[in-house]
Amino acid sequence: MAALSSAHGSTAVDSAPYRERASNGGAAFAMTNVSTGNRIITYRRGPMGALTRVGSVPTRGTGIGTDLDTQGALQLSSDHQFLYAANAGSDNISVFSVEGTHLTFMQKVYAGDLPNSLTLHGNLLYALDGSVAGNGILGFKVAPDGTLSPLRRSFRLLSSPIAVPGQIEFSPDGRLLLVTQKTTNVALSPRNAIDVFRVRDNGRTNAVPRRAASYGLRPFSLAFRNNHRLLVVESFNAAPRRSAVSSYQVAEGGALDVTTGSIRNRQTDSCWIVITRDGRYAYTANFGSGTISSYRIKEGGEVRLIEGNAAFLGIDSQPVDLALRPNSRHLYLLLRGTGGVATFRVRDDGGLVPGGVVTGGLPVADGASGLAVY
Repeated sequence: MAALSSAHGSTAVDSAPYRERASNGGAAFAMTNVSTGNRIITYRRGPMGALTRVGSVPTRGTGIGTDLDTQGALQLSSDHQFLYAANAGSDNISVFSVEGTHLTFMQKVYAGDLPNSLTLHGNLLYALDGSVAGNGILGFKVAPDGTLSPLRRSFRLLSSPIAVPGQIEFSPDGRLLLVTQKTTNVALSPRNAIDVFRVRDNGRTNAVPRRAASYGLRPFSLAFRNNHRLLVVESFNAAPRRSAVSSYQVAEGGALDVTTGSIRNRQTDSCWIVITRDGRYAYTANFGSGTISSYRIKEGGEVRLIEGNAAFLGIDSQPVDLALRPNSRHLYLLLRGTGGVATFRVRDDGGLVPGGVVTGGLPVADGASGLAVY
């Protein structure tokens, strides 16, 4: 188990070769989600993974000031040239160009009612609208300069009007869109579900999603290992020491077949998940326990627990969003409870070596949501 000291200041397998510009380091971005004015906190990432807080930039929109309870509210383009931020309070998305740690505001576009999770693939971006009044998905075309234009007739309702969705995510090949549903709907079958939309050549999805069964209770967020392997973290309604991860095989048409069902980590309220670039390890952030759990993923998609308590951040730390640097050598974690970002070095065996916590700029125990790193 790793423990941290404080220092002030999407993850799928890709078969293409990757070389990170290690000499120059990179950047990290976290979102305040403040209702009086949302901001992005910027950090310099050194070549050895350490973060240094640089400043903050307004999104020109508003957050909701309370927990978004979603994964993916802040997204970087695959080339790290553009950053997209969901302003859940003002119902829009802010677009920034990225140069090192410097963000330049480019655009703000309406994104439906309470946009709280985003996903990108190629020239498409989809937003998840989390309003109880009409939760659904809404699409945008992404121009070469990173700006967004609405994809006409792309809005789709989820399969349940009370879904309380946790994340929207493209499959690595862009053919499917998945949405987790955090509520149990006793009027529908299955009661606990993941919506699966098929994406057409024009960027729009089929009108009615496949309502796929979740093996465990309250599927919160997910991560693809590749086009046909999927991991889903289940919080089991924050029941003490009941959280788990299930793995699935994903069929071409979007059917989900369970490979490993609800591998428990003996932690509470696991809600966020990432997978290393090589597809060997997965990590969950456990909100109620103040911990990270580590899992090993086998070639066939089977999952086994390595450590339930792979890192302890403090019982009041409220760990939420996770992000890996592009080569997966370092893992970063947003701490909503203490208003910081934690750094870990990822060992070859999947173990975590703590690298400290950077604080400042983020609200403390007041809704910070969204983390992106390159």
